[in-house]
Formats: sequence, C-alpha cells, structure tokens
Amino acid sequence: MESRGAAEQRHVPVLRDRIVDLLGPALEAPGSVLVDGTLGMGGHTEAVLERCPQARVIGIDRDEEALALAGERLARFGDRFTGVHAVYDEIGEVVADAGLAGSGVQAVLFDLGVSSLQLDEADRGFAYAQDAPLDMRMDQGRGMTAADVLNTYAPGDLVRILREYGEERFASRIVSTVVRERDKEPFTTSGRLVELLRSAVPAASQRTGGHPAKRTFQALRIEVNDELGAWQRAVTAAIDVLAVGGRIAVLSYHSLEDRITKRALAAGATSSTPPGMPVELPEHAAYLRLLVRGEKPPAQEQSTNPRSASAVLRVAERIRSTRGDRS
Repeated sequence: MESRGAAEQRHVPVLRDRIVDLLGPALEAPGSVLVDGTLGMGGHTEAVLERCPQARVIGIDRDEEALALAGERLARFGDRFTGVHAVYDEIGEVVADAGLAGSGVQAVLFDLGVSSLQLDEADRGFAYAQDAPLDMRMDQGRGMTAADVLNTYAPGDLVRILREYGEERFASRIVSTVVRERDKEPFTTSGRLVELLRSAVPAASQRTGGHPAKRTFQALRIEVNDELGAWQRAVTAAIDVLAVGGRIAVLSYHSLEDRITKRALAAGATSSTPPGMPVELPEHAAYLRLLVRGEKPPAQEQSTNPRSASAVLRVAERIRSTRGDRS
C-alpha cells in the first residue's frame, strides 16, 4: 500500500494538553493505566505517554489501518503502549484480557469524532467533498456499508435514521428522491448521493445550514457503525472499569452522543436515595464527581483546527466503588 504519511503529520488531537492536564493526576502512580477507547492515530496517547512517565496505555480502535499507523507512531514507548483491535463498547473485555478487571484502570479517554484518517482517505466514503465508494465502515472487515443502507432499507427506516441521527428537517423529501433513484440504479458512490442532496435540500437551507450532505452523511455513518448504541454501552462499561480515583474524559462532536455522555455521568454523580428516606445509605451515594461539564475548545484552537469547533469535553472522577452494590 502506498504510504499516506506518518500519523503525527496527519492528525491534530483536540484539546490535547487540556485532556492530559485533567487525566494526569490519576496517572501519577507507577503502573497506572489509561485506556484510550478511540485510539485513532495516537495523538492523545502520545501526549499522555510523554507527560506521564509512570503510565502505560491500552489503545482500542476498530480500524486496523489506524492501529498500524498509531503503532508506528508510538513504537518508541515500547511496552508502555499496547494496541487492541476492538470496538470501544468491548472495553470491559479488553480490560479483563489485560488482567485488570479486579483492580480497574486509572483513566479512560474517548474522542468520538471521526478520525482524520477516515476523513482524509478518499476510498472510505466518509467525506462528502470527494467522490468515493459509499462505505463509511470504521472497521472495513465487517458489517454493512452506507450503500447497503441506502439501497436496502425501507423508506420509513431511512426517514427515521435521517431525522434521529442527522437531525435532518428534509428527511422525507430526501428519502423520496433516494428511493426513486435507487429503483433506477443502486447507489455505489458518494458523489451521486451528494448531487442528489444538492437537488433535494432547498437552496435557502443550503445557504444558512451548511453543506446539504452534512446531516445525511452523519446519519448514515452513525447507522453503519451503530455509533449511538455502541456509545451507550461503552460509556457505561468505561465507568465500571474505573478504579476509585480514576478519571474518564469524553470528547463529543454532536448533541446525540453528548446527551448520552451527559446522562451517564450525571447519573453517577447523583444520589439514588429514594424520596422520603431520612438517611442516605452508602450504596445510594454518588459514585462520580463531575470535573468538567461541557467545555468547548478555545477560539484559537477552533480557528487552527476547524474539526474541533463542535467538540464538547466532559470529565468525571470515580469517588467510590459500586462493586458491593451489585447482587
């Protein structure tokens, strides 16, 4: 395969230094472990390994090309870095396989944005700016493609996906056009879909709402990769594997995934004592402490790295174990 450039030359990690500052206090002890649940090309992990010399990192990614590039970038850290081919909702199994299920880990990080690798590769179909096969799978070794979704889903399901995952106001109009066109010839490339969307989305909306393909491409990507279902499972599992004193940091890029994050962290930071109970039992006490409640990157970072503009950071710390709460 032709070389596509070193990872460090192609990826600018969002809020890199801020995240290391927030996770660093949990990674000071010898043998401490960060699980980077969305390794990508390793930018955040590299910063942690450089600034937290006592820590090691287990990096999870479903994209084998990203794992290979990150592995090259991080090879200088030796056995302080371990890459694992998995989906982030398998974090519990990954931690158990590493022999850490009993002790837990000291930090977990998720950067939920589509990686620079996927956006920049013309053959992946994530970007609407260039014509490419309609794939959009983060793991190209399994699952259906975006073309499969467009060509086989019932119209009602397509409308639901565009509305729920893309927050697309013109979902019914778009789907009617898609169904008419797929009956003539199945969709195979992103370019044809982009042209369809240019004609289906009203011109006035295109002038004020950004690129007409933005919301549809987001919806298809989320559906193909089961992103919201996987994220709901992942954030719950990640909180479970945190040791007391451990910290979780999450970068979200749209309201749907941020809502899931916010609810999961808020639930852990809220007492579950039933109304009317005169005393809070230990098992009802909050088990998380919120450290960051929806922080945006500074204006300068948004200017130099436009992909950071929609990012929202949330961070919480585990303040007690819940293992004894379970039957």
